[in-house]
Amino acid sequence: MTTVTMPRRAWVEQVMGLPVSIHLRGAAVRDPGVAHAVAASFAELRMIDALFSTYRTDSEVSRVNTGQLALADAHPMLREIAELCELARDRTDGGFDARLPSPRGGTWWDPSGVVKGWATERAARSLAAVSTLAGHDVSVNAGGDIAVSSGRRDSTGWRIGVEDPDRPGRLLLVVPLRQGGVATSGTAARGLHIHDPRTGRPAQALRAATVVGPSLLWADVYATAAMVRGTGAQAWLEGLPAYDGVLVTAEGRVTATSGLAGLAPGQPEVLAADR
Repeated sequence: MTTVTMPRRAWVEQVMGLPVSIHLRGAAVRDPGVAHAVAASFAELRMIDALFSTYRTDSEVSRVNTGQLALADAHPMLREIAELCELARDRTDGGFDARLPSPRGGTWWDPSGVVKGWATERAARSLAAVSTLAGHDVSVNAGGDIAVSSGRRDSTGWRIGVEDPDRPGRLLLVVPLRQGGVATSGTAARGLHIHDPRTGRPAQALRAATVVGPSLLWADVYATAAMVRGTGAQAWLEGLPAYDGVLVTAEGRVTATSGLAGLAPGQPEVLAADR
């Protein structure tokens, strides 16, 4: 199949405490209406951050946690995310849980592990649905968790690089992806910040887990759950339909599920990153 090189454009803003970049490829990327659509996507991401931030005392999540707001009375997005958090706990056999130890003791509800992938995927889907962007390629990258779509059959899709957590700048492999998401969880950027919800202990068996699949939301959830599962994560990921993963053990050994076996480093367009 013949491929073509298309015009492209990128925008970057800080949202949710992260650099969020939107990349578009196609004939209309310079159209003023496209810039308005991108601005609207960033605005919605900021609105979502205002609702879900665990750092802002006025966010609805914080107010739910302090008892000032009942979840039943909260924004519909909070109720949607609450249902997704319960589904994520079920799908991962408790390896993912939004009920986490509170800095003040006890537990609190922190849906951040669902919200970022959900919001990023939502932004990519909304942009792909804009009439001006019909037949365009879309990539939304929130701190290294990436949702992509390819609107043209003659485009090359996207090339997403997976970094070695122990050697920044060195790629383990490059994943070609036309539709779906890539998410990485690990210890390189934030240390031992992922805990097994069932024991409360830090997840230490893996340095990083990258998951690729049709949904960034679930790739992100499964990457976190893979970190918790540790050495049993590869077999578990092999059993997830349509999802694959790359794992780096605490000793630096790299393994991949069958769907990613044989992929090699190359020239990436965007990087998946541990955040």
